[in-house]
Amino acid sequence: MPLAYAFARRHGLLLLEAGARARVGLREGSPPDGLVEARRALGVPLEVEVLPRAAFDRRLSETYAGNGLADAGGLEGATDLDALAEDLPAAADLLDAQDDAPVIRLINGLIAEAARNGASDVHIEPFESALRVRLRVDGVMREALSLAPRLAPMLVSRVKVMARLDIAERRVPQDGRISVTMGAKALDVRVSTLPARHGERVVMRILDKDQGARALDALGMPDAVLAAFRAALAQPNGIVLVTGPTGSGKTTTLYAGLQALNDGSRNILTVEDPVEYAVEGVGQTQVNARVGMSFAAGLRAILRQDPDVVMVGEIRDPETAQIAVQASLTGHLVLSTVHTNDALGAITRLRDMGTESFLLASTVRLVLAQRLIRRLCPHCRRPRAADALSARLMGAAHAGPLYAAGGCAHCQHTGFAGRIGVYEAVTVDERLRALIAAGADEDALAREAAVSGDWLADSARACVAAGVTTPEEALRVVRQDERSG
Repeated sequence: MPLAYAFARRHGLLLLEAGARARVGLREGSPPDGLVEARRALGVPLEVEVLPRAAFDRRLSETYAGNGLADAGGLEGATDLDALAEDLPAAADLLDAQDDAPVIRLINGLIAEAARNGASDVHIEPFESALRVRLRVDGVMREALSLAPRLAPMLVSRVKVMARLDIAERRVPQDGRISVTMGAKALDVRVSTLPARHGERVVMRILDKDQGARALDALGMPDAVLAAFRAALAQPNGIVLVTGPTGSGKTTTLYAGLQALNDGSRNILTVEDPVEYAVEGVGQTQVNARVGMSFAAGLRAILRQDPDVVMVGEIRDPETAQIAVQASLTGHLVLSTVHTNDALGAITRLRDMGTESFLLASTVRLVLAQRLIRRLCPHCRRPRAADALSARLMGAAHAGPLYAAGGCAHCQHTGFAGRIGVYEAVTVDERLRALIAAGADEDALAREAAVSGDWLADSARACVAAGVTTPEEALRVVRQDERSG
């Protein structure tokens, strides 16, 4: 890269296009002093384009974060992971300050590599024969490094120092946070440690603050599902539930809903475990079980703060469910999540928590279920012939092309790049409300459910038919026995 990152950031200069005449972007308001040095470094005449600050910062992050582990703001000195691993000292002397620098660079490199690849988590796993470092990219684990096991205390101690945890306490789990930057991109790293047989395991959850500000239109929902979700958010009271397993994007969907409601005319309060993204204009409260601050306690306190909209991170116990229902009955709009496999399963789960059927019928407005399916890399996907698996998923009537994963530099040779959501939305209309009040089971509810769009299996099948994903990926994420419309 002709212009070093530190130079580009300091002088507000970015190489946009190389050639006989180099096109460079100059950040709006930056002095032109750096153009002389850039002209000398590039060795060709310059064409200068003035970029607004926001556009310049975005291009700076995309350019340098996408070209290896460059020096990136708070992640100074991050380069190739293998090269960083080779710099680690042979002896793990935690009292020797000279040993810290290679470890710091490696931890920074791991976080930068995770952010560059869009990983959600970094796992540091000590075993008897090796220290394994893995990344979760698009929901699938991928090994990034295998190191000598003696290095485990060094890496774990450094992460704990960064997260302001007690490095002397290795017998109990600990949780903390690290805030770093990659150029103009702010990253929040949630750290969890867990004692294990061969040392402490560390998981770092990478939270990109830009992802928490997604608009509803950017989630990729089908038009019918999006319309149903917007209609539920427009209600003055009631409960809107988002269901799915861990890592299916429920929190992102709820935050997008909050962004749509956050117009300054409402008092919006949340109770979360933990607060993943800061939302300007929304009062957010963190659950803290050690001091008795549970979801139920937080929700009870929130209702004394004159809210219009309340978001509860998860309904996981009867007390929280009861308070959420009472909040809805007293004129509040309540958004929350429930861990169930499909939308109608949320009704059964709330009944199991002791909520009366007639109360559910009166309060629940919409239940949205979702999953995230890996998207085929458009650069290397290849046509494939139908087989028994695809015939079972798609049905004999499907005559269109199917695609398989390839592998190229654009997708780190995995065949997949990014994920797409599949959704089902059940709107509680008058017929469904009567069935819920009568205590009908899931099968009876499914026969009468007003489904906006498709069931999960139908949504996944549509992605396969459109060449967005593979039959195997669709079956991996959506159970084979899911309802089909």
